[in-house]
Amino acid sequence: MIIVGIDLSGPANHKDTAVTVFKSDEHFLQFDQLLTSASDDDILSLITCLSEKNQVLVGIDAPLSYQDGGGDRELDKELREFAKELGMKPGSIMPPTLTKMIYLTARGMKLASMLTSFTNVEVIEVHPGATLASRIPKDQGREHILFYKHSPDSLKWIVDWMVSFGLQGIQTDFLTTSHLVDACAAAIAAWDYGHPNRHSYWVYDSLPPHHPYPFSC
Repeated sequence: MIIVGIDLSGPANHKDTAVTVFKSDEHFLQFDQLLTSASDDDILSLITCLSEKNQVLVGIDAPLSYQDGGGDRELDKELREFAKELGMKPGSIMPPTLTKMIYLTARGMKLASMLTSFTNVEVIEVHPGATLASRIPKDQGREHILFYKHSPDSLKWIVDWMVSFGLQGIQTDFLTTSHLVDACAAAIAAWDYGHPNRHSYWVYDSLPPHHPYPFSC
């Protein structure tokens, strides 16, 4: 199976969209390629090529649905409580229809719909921060998750941890932005969700038709 992690930005901000591609087995994610400053067409072209001969599981860091009437989805409420238990800031989980989120939500929903039109592609929604926090023990460096978007030292610590966790073949010098790190974390969430001998740490099942994609971290 091919695992793709996407850190998505709003539709007018391609420069902050990062995509990482890995080949997976039970124990390792083997780095294959990455895209930065990715447009929807870039992502569609990539997934088209990957899905011609492979099953592809895509983890997208963006809301892929919204609550009718606005506000939190039920999964947002429950994920926020899970994140708080891990020591994360509850504000890192925001309602999909919040003003600063709605354009990201719109792009995420459109992209997910287009990707799942391919026969061999499955899409899940993920949260990179919660993915990392649920796997890094509290007494072994979890505090870096609060700072890696702003601190180069914490960013490097997270990169080194991901390599030790099972990411192989990636040059750590590539992972110089939080967007690339989040794309790798999105891939980790998808890997643990999709491999039969691995497990996710928090899952919210899809609830079609309004919430058609599962969530995992």
